[in-house]
Amino acid sequence: MMSVFRFLQSKNETVESEGAETEVAPRGASRDPIVEAPQQNEVREKGEPDWWWKPFWTFSSLMIFFGIMSMAGSSLWQWLDRPVENVVVHGTVQHLDRLSLAEDIGAGLTAGTLGTDLKTVRELVSEHPWVRVAAIERDWPNTLIVMVEEEVPVARWGERGLLNHEGDIFWPELKEEYRSLPRLSGPAPETERVMSQFHDLNQILRSIDLNVVSLNLEARGAWTLELDNQIKVVVGREAVNERLGRFLDLYRLRLSERADEIEEIDIRYTHGVAVKWREKPSDEKDAAAG
Repeated sequence: MMSVFRFLQSKNETVESEGAETEVAPRGASRDPIVEAPQQNEVREKGEPDWWWKPFWTFSSLMIFFGIMSMAGSSLWQWLDRPVENVVVHGTVQHLDRLSLAEDIGAGLTAGTLGTDLKTVRELVSEHPWVRVAAIERDWPNTLIVMVEEEVPVARWGERGLLNHEGDIFWPELKEEYRSLPRLSGPAPETERVMSQFHDLNQILRSIDLNVVSLNLEARGAWTLELDNQIKVVVGREAVNERLGRFLDLYRLRLSERADEIEEIDIRYTHGVAVKWREKPSDEKDAAAG
């Protein structure tokens, strides 16, 4: 009986131990990865904000950096952009007043040396009637250099204008010294044609020691000129060279001897010229009558 009891006891112990193991197994199973999976999901859920927070922080850092750099650049620009204190005009000039031009430029400046628009300044300088070509340079920290090429007048245009060697009209304040220049006139688009005819006529008339001091082109195309001996010559608009050739021959043969008595010669006729004589002073008329 003792043996059987022990057998049964051991058997029961075996069954109890198996039962104990069976009870323990679920607790041990709690360490299995399947049970820990919710904890991993929990970790993932906690780490999810990192994917948008890091780019936001990077972008914010860049914006702050560029803001600081912009402020630093603006401060540097303000330090470099000094007010213009000197305007220097360079170039060989005869009629242009350098000081007056520099003062006019300075009065129109509102920005600093670096902020000044050089194109605008050049356009302002080019509006001056005596400036043909202009160039502007900066001389940091506070100077603008203006280089100009002055107009060279070769003739008057009408009563108020002047012509340069290219036939361009400019309109300065006329002084008495310009009265000695030849006077040309005509339609404004015909300046080059008038200039060319002026040179051609002088070449032709040089053979009789005369020069053109005034040349006018009428709207209908007729030419009238005045010589340096104060004789007015009406040429017309047709066969100009032929008429001038006939005038030269007649002037050499007959008219040069009485040039001081002639007021006007009309050479528009086919076989001759019409001469208008100057009126004699009243005292000469009385002497001739006596």
